[in-house]
Amino acid sequence: MSEKKLNREELNWFLRLITLGDRFSVRDFYDRLKKGFVEFLIVFFGVLVSFSVEQQGEDFEDRGKNIDNLIGLRNELMEMQEYTQEYIAQNEWVTGMYQDLYTRWDQDKDSVFLMYEEEQEFWFPPLLFYTNRDPFNPPRVVYDAIKLDGTFRFLGSEIGRLVNDNYDGTDLKYLMINTDKEEKNYIDSYSNRLANQWVFDLEQIDVESNEFWIEHRQYIQQDRFIKYNLFKRIELWYQINEQLTYYNETLEKNISVLDSVIALEEDQWTLIWWWGDKPSWLQASPKSAPEEPPALEQSTDP
Repeated sequence: MSEKKLNREELNWFLRLITLGDRFSVRDFYDRLKKGFVEFLIVFFGVLVSFSVEQQGEDFEDRGKNIDNLIGLRNELMEMQEYTQEYIAQNEWVTGMYQDLYTRWDQDKDSVFLMYEEEQEFWFPPLLFYTNRDPFNPPRVVYDAIKLDGTFRFLGSEIGRLVNDNYDGTDLKYLMINTDKEEKNYIDSYSNRLANQWVFDLEQIDVESNEFWIEHRQYIQQDRFIKYNLFKRIELWYQINEQLTYYNETLEKNISVLDSVIALEEDQWTLIWWWGDKPSWLQASPKSAPEEPPALEQSTDP
């Protein structure tokens, strides 16, 4: 039985609105509706997939930046640790030299303010270098670059706090203050003493000359202000050494954490823009240490 078709003039306003030809057919209407719905689904899911793939590509790019940032920070922390260990060695050498000077301050020897350099075989006055200071300032180029380009967020909150402790933590700030402003206070006090007291009591001040320290040895020994200044600065150096040791341990711990995170990231499988953890049956089993052969008992037979 054929479907009845109505003339366009016989339809109400809504059917006339959706009728394309001169006559209206229910079957034709449903066919067009299904076709339109299918086309809509194709376009909708096509756009949805396109956006999903684009977003996945951005996430994959962010993951790559995160791994690069982690590697860069790990390498820079290793440079910071090397710098810290060298600074510790320098601090211990300087502290030992001036501690030795303070210990023999009151000895009745003309050479009490001189020290002998065995390798180069010459005498020198340690107080000649008393105005030197070396503020603790580890490298931080990678960290500043990551903060500047806005990729710091890729690290995650836990790793971000860990890294921030090494670069902007309270312990580091106190360490930098002690090796800069606090040391400068003792240096300024020493320099002011020479400029406002020694210059009036002594005919000529030549701290670079060994003869100056020999000739005015008794006068300098009686200057309790300089001796106390040296005592307090040595105390500061011991405090700095403790801070350096703790900071070095923190660096060691955080480098180990970053190594573990980088290893997990690099061990993941990747397929175009998708990645994930490898299943347990694909992961390499840890190598067991080779067993040592049992010790052979020595025979007691003659």
